[in-house]
Amino acid sequence: MTTTNVSGGGNFYVYTDDPHAAWSDPIYVDQPGIDPDLFFDEDGTVYYTTSHDALGQGAYQSRIDIKTGKRLSEISLVWKGTGGQYPEAPHLYRIGDWYYLMISEGGTEYGHMVTISRSRRPEGPFESCPYNPILSHRSLLKSIQATGHADLVQTPDGHWWAVYLGIRPFGYPPRHHLGRETFLAPVMWTDDGWPIIGEKGTISETMPAGDLTLQAKPVPQVRDDFDGESLAACWTFLRSPIPEHWSLSEKNSSLTLYGSPVTLNDTDSPTFIGRRQEHFECRASTHLTFTPRQDGEEAGITVYMNERFHYEMAVTQTSGQRKLIFRRRLGSLWKMEKEIQWTLDSVVLTIKADQTNYWFGYSENGNEPLWLGQGECGLLATEVAGGFTGVFLAMYATGNGRQSASPAHFDWFDYQV
Repeated sequence: MTTTNVSGGGNFYVYTDDPHAAWSDPIYVDQPGIDPDLFFDEDGTVYYTTSHDALGQGAYQSRIDIKTGKRLSEISLVWKGTGGQYPEAPHLYRIGDWYYLMISEGGTEYGHMVTISRSRRPEGPFESCPYNPILSHRSLLKSIQATGHADLVQTPDGHWWAVYLGIRPFGYPPRHHLGRETFLAPVMWTDDGWPIIGEKGTISETMPAGDLTLQAKPVPQVRDDFDGESLAACWTFLRSPIPEHWSLSEKNSSLTLYGSPVTLNDTDSPTFIGRRQEHFECRASTHLTFTPRQDGEEAGITVYMNERFHYEMAVTQTSGQRKLIFRRRLGSLWKMEKEIQWTLDSVVLTIKADQTNYWFGYSENGNEPLWLGQGECGLLATEVAGGFTGVFLAMYATGNGRQSASPAHFDWFDYQV
């Protein structure tokens, strides 16, 4: 598996005999750029291809020693693409007598497209496909947009498929807040040996499966009771998690968070455990037991795009008074939307979402929530907030500038479509 550490170190790969077990330490490759690709030729030669712009934007390639990562050749520009901006995400394949080099162009936005070229040699020269782009929804009224970053795979029955990224925007002007999602589409080959993704380069939310064996759609688990020894795979931290700030053993069948000085507004590692919002229409609830003892201590639930764009509902203490609050942060704008006096030690916090709005509510006994307020989904969208990974629905705790002395116990968390 190869990727890029953009913060330091650059391109590297790791390996394992079992993807479910331990992986190797990173092996770094002295080749600049992003979106690295590993290609193993039949004679054992390993080619490393990245997107870079040293000699003009395009796909750059070298041969490497797979055991050490050392380059065995100079880095050369092998294809610039068809003229779209940001030619990136290169993938090199050997199919029959041809080497195919596929990239994405146009930027990871609404002009995204997939283009392909081929050569008799892995290092080129590459000729462009006459049917390019082989996948694009630019300037089309499609429910899926920004299609790109594709990869090809051949199934055992001989058929070809493409996995690729896309977004599902809504409204006008279009906005999307679920982030880039992974899609699958069939690939057809032309008589002159070129792959075309989907229906003449376009796709739909439902595609014909052909001979592909379909699996039963899994029934998602609504509730996590936090009764295991480790967190479920759906949960994610922000940046590098701090082990001392969370526990599954402090309280039986509960997730315990210990608030740190870091807040949701900081470019840091707050006490935060969340899951991606996967559906436009969904509902997330959690049962919080929290007794703040000093001013600034806070724990609750958030809809979080990044440190500059988020909504949260929480229990906190200010001026010696315990309160239940609903707050929003939208760029440089910050507002305490609502706060009420609160005396109980536990509360059920609920976020309800549809395509355009979030509603924030609370309940003392698990009945239908009393709603504190609402916020627009579009204000957390990529087109407003930046980024392209989508929003989190998360539990968090903070001391708002100092270490919190009061643990926050989350007894369960529900995510329901």
